[in-house]
Amino acid sequence: MTVSERIEQLKSEALSAVASGASTADLEDIRVRFLGRSAELTEIKKSIGTLSPDERKEIGRSSNLASREIEAALGSRAEEVAAREQEERLQAEAADVTLPGVPFPRGHLHPSQIVIDDVIDFFVGLGYRVAEGPEVETDYYNFTALGIPPGHPARTMQDTFFVDDGLVLRTQTSPMQIRTMLAQEPPVYVVCPGRTYRRDSDPTHTPMFHQIEGLAVDRGLTLGHLKGTLGAMARHVFGEGVEIRVRPSYFQFTEPSVEMDVSCFVCGGRDPHCKVCKGAGWLEMLGAGMVDPGVLEEVGYDPEEYTGYAFGMGPDRMAMVKYGVPDLRLFFEGDLRFLRQF
Repeated sequence: MTVSERIEQLKSEALSAVASGASTADLEDIRVRFLGRSAELTEIKKSIGTLSPDERKEIGRSSNLASREIEAALGSRAEEVAAREQEERLQAEAADVTLPGVPFPRGHLHPSQIVIDDVIDFFVGLGYRVAEGPEVETDYYNFTALGIPPGHPARTMQDTFFVDDGLVLRTQTSPMQIRTMLAQEPPVYVVCPGRTYRRDSDPTHTPMFHQIEGLAVDRGLTLGHLKGTLGAMARHVFGEGVEIRVRPSYFQFTEPSVEMDVSCFVCGGRDPHCKVCKGAGWLEMLGAGMVDPGVLEEVGYDPEEYTGYAFGMGPDRMAMVKYGVPDLRLFFEGDLRFLRQF
């Protein structure tokens, strides 16, 4: 068999193989077999230089024509196969848009955040403004301006995280009350939510906890205004049937000072074995009082002209009581089994 005849035979075999190629992978194998670096047709082209001039012209022409025909057949067949494979793939991956979607579980607010939002919504509805401030506070705003100078025994009541000389992680959101009063003239009506920090960790205390404090300064405010406001807030959060009582207490920056209890919304004070109120019928909820005249003088307000009241509550504890949670630390552990209950 002459070289020309072998070229024609290779071309015929290649075109037949291309026509029967069923996939892009098959066509790639055919290309390598007939046109690759080690293919017989390629070797023939490499040997052209050793032929006589007449043979060189004939073999060169026929080998190049054979290569172009094979390449053209491969290109045409590759387009057909690729189009068919894409159609098969689209059919296999087709989605029935009439089927119902995959349900995606919706999240919900943390129980502490639910109480925080309820309290803030109540006070904003009364016309209070929300005030926020830094969590790393100066000693002045966190203690001194609130009537707790250095060396005051009341400082030992708050297990404080000291960041640096004169800087602390705020133990309460009361500093925002001072900042607000220093920034504006009365009347002042603000509610101050935020994170606070104390070195406590037990079933009813955590090192980080939330607090909501409020301040009202205006002409003619009395303890009666404070009691009425807090009573309305308690009914908003715990239900219309809840009752409140206030009893004397002591806080460094209010005088007189009171603590407020709410009636047990589980037993109504009638079950001596109630697990929530321990049979007492009342649940301790927050501290409050009339702003000490010394604090008003510290921020430049005239205590002879203005009076004010302040209150502070722990929404984490309120949520703990509202939902009957025995350990406050559960709110901060991020256990989804616990949080999904709410």
